[in-house]
Amino acid sequence: MAASVPFSATSTQTTPFSHSNSFSSFLGFQCRSRHSWPFLIRTCSTRHCRRSRNVASNQKQTLKDPPTQEGIADGLDSLAPDSATIALSIKYRSEITPLFSPEGFELSKAYMATAQSVQDRLIQNWSTTYDYYEKMNVKQAYYFSLEYLQGRALLNAIGNLELSGPYAEALKKLGRNLEEVASQEPDAALGNGGLGRLASCFLDSLATLNYPAWGYGLRYKYGLFKQLITKDGQEEVAENWLEMGNPWEIVRNDVSYPVKFFGEVIEGSDGKKQWVGGEDITAVAYDVPIPGYKTKTTINLRLWSTKLASEAFDLRAFNAGDHAKAYKAQKDAEKICYVLYPGDESIEGKTLRLKQQYTLCSASLQDIIGCFERRSGGSVNWEKFPEKVAVQMNDTHPTLCIPELIRILIDVKGLSWKEAWGITQRTVAYTNHTVLPEALEKWSLNLLKELLPRHVQIIEMIDEELIQTIISEYGVEDLDLLQQKLKQMRILENVELPSSVLELLAESEKSSVVDTAEETETSDEETESSDEEDELEEESETEPKGSLKKPDLKPPEMVRMANLCVVGGRAVNGVAEIHSEIVKTDVFNDFYKLWPEKFQNKTNGVTPRRWIRFCNPDLSKIITKWTGTDDWVVNTEKLAELRKFAGNKDLQSEWREAKRRNKMKIVSFLKEKTGYIVSPDAMFDVQVKRIHEYKRQLLNILGIVYRYKKMKEMSHKERKANFVPRVCIFGGKAFATYVQAKRIVKFITDVGATVNHDPDIGDLLKKVVFVPDYNVSVAEVLIPGSELSQHISTAGMEASGTSNMKFAMNGCILIGTLDGANVEIREEVGEDNFFLFGARADEIAGLRKERAEGKIGNDFVPDPRFEEVKAYVRSGVFGSYNYEELMGSLEGNEGYGRADYFLVGKDFPSYIECQEKVDQAYQNQKKWTEMSILNTAGSYKFSSDRTIHEYAKHIWMIHPLQLP
Repeated sequence: MAASVPFSATSTQTTPFSHSNSFSSFLGFQCRSRHSWPFLIRTCSTRHCRRSRNVASNQKQTLKDPPTQEGIADGLDSLAPDSATIALSIKYRSEITPLFSPEGFELSKAYMATAQSVQDRLIQNWSTTYDYYEKMNVKQAYYFSLEYLQGRALLNAIGNLELSGPYAEALKKLGRNLEEVASQEPDAALGNGGLGRLASCFLDSLATLNYPAWGYGLRYKYGLFKQLITKDGQEEVAENWLEMGNPWEIVRNDVSYPVKFFGEVIEGSDGKKQWVGGEDITAVAYDVPIPGYKTKTTINLRLWSTKLASEAFDLRAFNAGDHAKAYKAQKDAEKICYVLYPGDESIEGKTLRLKQQYTLCSASLQDIIGCFERRSGGSVNWEKFPEKVAVQMNDTHPTLCIPELIRILIDVKGLSWKEAWGITQRTVAYTNHTVLPEALEKWSLNLLKELLPRHVQIIEMIDEELIQTIISEYGVEDLDLLQQKLKQMRILENVELPSSVLELLAESEKSSVVDTAEETETSDEETESSDEEDELEEESETEPKGSLKKPDLKPPEMVRMANLCVVGGRAVNGVAEIHSEIVKTDVFNDFYKLWPEKFQNKTNGVTPRRWIRFCNPDLSKIITKWTGTDDWVVNTEKLAELRKFAGNKDLQSEWREAKRRNKMKIVSFLKEKTGYIVSPDAMFDVQVKRIHEYKRQLLNILGIVYRYKKMKEMSHKERKANFVPRVCIFGGKAFATYVQAKRIVKFITDVGATVNHDPDIGDLLKKVVFVPDYNVSVAEVLIPGSELSQHISTAGMEASGTSNMKFAMNGCILIGTLDGANVEIREEVGEDNFFLFGARADEIAGLRKERAEGKIGNDFVPDPRFEEVKAYVRSGVFGSYNYEELMGSLEGNEGYGRADYFLVGKDFPSYIECQEKVDQAYQNQKKWTEMSILNTAGSYKFSSDRTIHEYAKHIWMIHPLQLP
């Protein structure tokens, strides 16, 4: 793009999705390969092609008699294809795929051919869905998330299509096993933790419930990282999930948008602003169809990949031999989508993160606006934009969509500031996922000015609008109060107030001084002040009460993204009842007082399709049998019917047998992944989640150390009487630059290395195992077979959690604090079926304050058992690694990385006492099984279907649209 041409939302795009000839435009762009074949759906005449990849393969099995085009088309037209038809489809795909040689049918090829045959059917439903949405021109929700933790797609897709049986039988006919074929699929490396898993659950529910919606994200080439566990702890290597190609995505080279960075803003003679010059890249769409369960509705996840436009390649430099210069712009463009959450300790890392966030926002909004204009026909009424579009920001990462939407509406579409600001405030909504200060993003104002100069101008205008609102609300009579509110609420932190506001405050300040002087002159009868009072009066003359004091050292100027989200959005929601209350009373209390109608709660949920129906088929069959229907898969309220059978001996027997089979799967899995052999007779005690100090994996492992030490001090007979055999399983990734979290991983593995090779206690503390590279597929193995799951975060610090819901759904009993969704889970499953310990959220601030002030009382006298454990760790029993930094973080009253900020020591006594209750309960297997059943029965509330219905009704204002 020439430097003189203003950056436009439509300047280089092609039609994003023309429904006048939807299938040909949707798929025809892919015909670039040396291989092509007819797209196998009779209703369309297009040809569906995939790009060629040169991948060597071993030829071990062969397929004969490839099917004809007509035979496959007949099969796809059938509403309920049989296994023979599916086998023909798979054979056909295996013969013509360019990914492998035509002769072999090894597992990797069998997976690719099977996935492609499923994708054919998904695309048919996908196109039908959007043809209908286009025709009906309904309001649509658009979910913006920097993460999507999808997991494997094959089993989920055929499960939602109700084709699991036919596909299993078809592969059996071809000499393959469905589970073995499915295991060849790598997890899509598009997310890390609960944020991404929630987004994926939401897409599944949106499709299942027939809501018109799309997801938008980025296509990361190398993901976050692949985790290796070595003697040194965690090591990180790049993910290779795209190495063999991704059969679930469709490259949309016909859907691309320009994205600009840097440059400058110029003002024309007409007063209009133009953002020119700088660095231009291209965002290209990759579409992933998302099928609903038992419905034709198939929605879209559109992922953006970045590249340099061909015309921007510096051919002159390349031919002159300066290859590095020629490639630099290309690599700068491509690396935006290399890694999820690149390290941001350097200015280059911070810049790259901001580029990622802006790319997601800009490309997605250009796409949405193009769709709105196309559906509007010849007459576009921008006031109707919020009636057709709802944008949901999943955390603060997509915050830049607020100034970007305003920029497009003003600079490109010609709207006024008032019109653009009003439209934006009615379109965008924000989900808060954290109360951690470091996760409430702040970005350097100077960095933003350099990278996105036009957006900073718009943010400054929004900040000024907010300032005027605050002044209108609080007035200028009490300048101390006003200063406090401005400091807490402004979007721009440590930035001087606009000149117009300073003038207003100066006038008010001057008036205040005059009033004070008049009062002094008329107070003839006042007694003479003391010397001390005279000094104070002298100070007040030079600096009157309520004056805006200037700090001696100017702190860095920052942009508070969460504040921008609250101001620019129509709704703000937390993700659990306790979290939403903290959002209102603490995190955004001033905003809540100003706009109470904006704030809502939307307790998270998980999809029961993936997290019970497909990952735990044994339990699913039992639930269907005892509830009398499989309708619970979409109406989880029916799970509550299990309550009346919880004490039934027959159900309990079936329940234990299913749990045993799932535990055997874990036994095989752990042996394959870690080499450890564990006993299925032991209790399986699991904590799997992102490694973070507030999630308190450290509390868990210190509890295990205490257990181990006590066992070592006992006789064999005493151990048997006091402890239930356990296998303690950990999993999760520590962020690559989070040193303390990586120390915790190292500590867990060191404890495991000692405990697992100690013959004295091998019959009771069976194993301490850290599962490497925890992801969705690992969770689908571990969760169904778990018996105790630990959700032990410091109260008030976990927004919600979703793994707690998955474990409860699968009949796993939780031990935890009153934090996040634990509070509501405990209410639903029953207090007697949840192991509770620890300080409450409303106690935390006071406990920290007392410790910081060095007060000695019952709350802060170190528990002898806690001191005993720390001394044992320091004794070197777990190896030569120096754990002083880790243990030291639990000591002292103040200082960075000190003072036990996450209250591990405070909660340690109640934690180990609660674990003793767990041991006692587990010894009564009849009672334990009843508790397990009641956990599944009480988990009905925590379906993402319920959550999506609430978003749709109260925030997005969209309605289900059933395909005819």
